[in-house]
This record gives sequence, structure tokens and C-alpha cells, in this order.
Amino acid sequence: MGRLTGGDPSLLRRINSAVVLHALRAADCATLTEITRVTGLSRPTVEGVVEDLMEAGLVAEKAAEEGAARRQGRPARRYRFRAEAGHLLGLEIGPHRVAALLSDLDGRVLGAQAKEVGETADADERLERLRTAVAELLRRAGVPRSSLRAVGVGTPGIVEAGGIVRLGTALPGWTGLNLGERLSRSFRCPVLVENDANAAAVAEHWKGAATDSDDVVFVLAGLSPGAGSLIGGRLHRGFGGAAGEIGALHLLGRGVTPETLLSTTDQPLHPLDEQAVAAVFAQARKGDQQAVAAMDRFIQRLVHDVAALVLALDPELVVVGGWAAGLDGVLEPLRGELARYCLRTPQVTLSMLGEAAVATGALRLALDHVEEELFAVESKVAAARH
Repeated sequence: MGRLTGGDPSLLRRINSAVVLHALRAADCATLTEITRVTGLSRPTVEGVVEDLMEAGLVAEKAAEEGAARRQGRPARRYRFRAEAGHLLGLEIGPHRVAALLSDLDGRVLGAQAKEVGETADADERLERLRTAVAELLRRAGVPRSSLRAVGVGTPGIVEAGGIVRLGTALPGWTGLNLGERLSRSFRCPVLVENDANAAAVAEHWKGAATDSDDVVFVLAGLSPGAGSLIGGRLHRGFGGAAGEIGALHLLGRGVTPETLLSTTDQPLHPLDEQAVAAVFAQARKGDQQAVAAMDRFIQRLVHDVAALVLALDPELVVVGGWAAGLDGVLEPLRGELARYCLRTPQVTLSMLGEAAVATGALRLALDHVEEELFAVESKVAAARH
């Protein structure tokens, strides 16, 4: 496509379309007069844009309420944004399960599907389980695959732009996997791949414990914890997508691994064995001294890891998710120890979304992509300048 200029009619149409569509989406419905007033565009321009949007299937005329014509004469036509004009998927690919969320273009969740998967499953088997979950979800919701506008994906590992997993030790065969390309074979729409902790941070800011905070650290607590950070409400990925990999801090002169710290025997726990971890915490709650000591060691290490990120970013809020969010004895020690180590102690709370956090964040990333495509005037102006 040739370069657009400020006076290019096609650019003006795109900008006007985004402005009108944004106004309609923000309202339940609106008349042409109301759209004209809100957007500042001329009445003929609004009429033309609305007609084009109706032809594109993004806008529909809202049916008049029964009896309204008799009471008031013929009412003005009202128009609405068709959230059902497209659909979005948010996918989670984890060590023990794959999950999918389906929404409309307003982000309203229409269905969910999850399937267990073995931690030793290779990449092909794991992705096949995911495809099966997606197929079942779409079939149950009655949504054709062609209706999908974007797919977001959350997965463990350091994810580069384009969806390549540069390093992913939690899943067999994940390091070096071009996950974006593999999933693009199944979807004829953009596929956006993100680290799971980053996706969860986005989710908590959208619908969870961090809706009122723009400077947030989300800790995906596990034997190899990860973290996602929002700075000023925007996801901070770092130069190569490796920001928040606090699970690697034990390599800095501290040779004892987390799975050894939490063991009550001479043998370290398996890094992905969440049931074994839960058993140690359960024994600690019953007063088992070895388990109490192991839990204390683990929490102390977790505090050190989180404190490093808190000292660097000074967030307003720390949200703790992952399996630790469902176990007693984590939150209060974390608060107390952060108060000792940090110059300014942030608020600390548990995730409100639980195991749905990663898929929900992936869904939000897909929604962000579509909103940028449909509603963002700034991106259209910027594109015209390059």
C-alpha cells in the first residue's frame, strides 16, 4: 500500500470510522444526532460512516421498543456496535493443563474449556490437546472458526516478539519453539503469544485484584516463580521479553534450588510436582516441624525474589497468584518480610482470578489487538506517517 498523507481521503475515512465506532461501542446505542454531537463530525459524514460500518457488519440498527412509535410518533433510528460481529480466544498452555476462553468483541466471556495434560507431554501432544479444547469450545458456543479476530496465548518461558519461545524449561520441547507460527496454522487471524506471568498481570489489572492500580507486580508463585509487571498501566516486557524472571535469582551465588528448599527429605521435589508442594504445606499446617521449616525456607526465598523486583520498580501493589495463592501461610509472611527489605512497602494481596488468570490475560491481549485495529485513531495517524 502506498504512503498515506494527512489529506488522503482513505486515511480520513479510516479515522472517521474509528471515531464513530468507538462512540457507538461506548454507548448502549445512539442516534445519528447523538453520534454527531459526541464525535464532532458533520451529520453527512456520520451518516456515510454508519452506512459503511453496517455494510461491514460492525454496526446494526437497534429495533425500536414495542409501543414506542405509538407513544411518541416515529422514533429516531438508533444504532449499536455489533459485539457479536467477531470473537476472540484467550489460551493458556501450562505444565498440567491447557485452557481456552471465548469472548465477543466487547470481551464478554461466552464459554470456557480446559483439559488436563501430562507434564511430560511433548510439544505436539500438548498443542493437539489445546486444539481439541478449542474445537470443543467453538462447537459448544456455535461460533465458526472464521469468526475469530485474534487469539492471545499465555505460556511459561521467555517469549520473543513474533511468538518464539527463546527459553522454556517448564515444558518439554518448548525452548526454541516457534509457538506463534505453530498456532497460526490453526487460526486465520493474528496470534499473540506472551509469557504466562505477564498475561496474568494483565488479567488482574483488567478484571482482578489490580483494577485500581497501574503500577503492579504479579507473582506467579511456584518452585520456579515468575513475575509480570505493569508500569503506568502498560505491560513491561523488557528488551527481549525476559523481564520478571525472578526464578533465576537463585543462580546469583545461591546454589540451593527452590525444590531443595521445600523438600522435607534428602531428595529435592520435582519442579513441576504441585501435589508434592501442596502436601508439604498441608503437613506444615498440621504442625509437622520438618514441613514448617521447609515452608519457612521457601517463603524466605520467595520474599527475596519479590523484594528484588519491588526495590527495582516500586509498585503500588503486589498480587500473588499461582498455586501459592491457594495455600495458607504465604501472604502474611510475605507482607512482613517485604516490610523489612523494601524502602516503601507495597500493598500485597492474593489473585482474584486464580487459575483463570493466564487465559483471561491472554484474552485481554487479543482484545487489545482488535481495539487497536478498530478503534485507535492514533495508530492510524502514526501509520500514515511511515
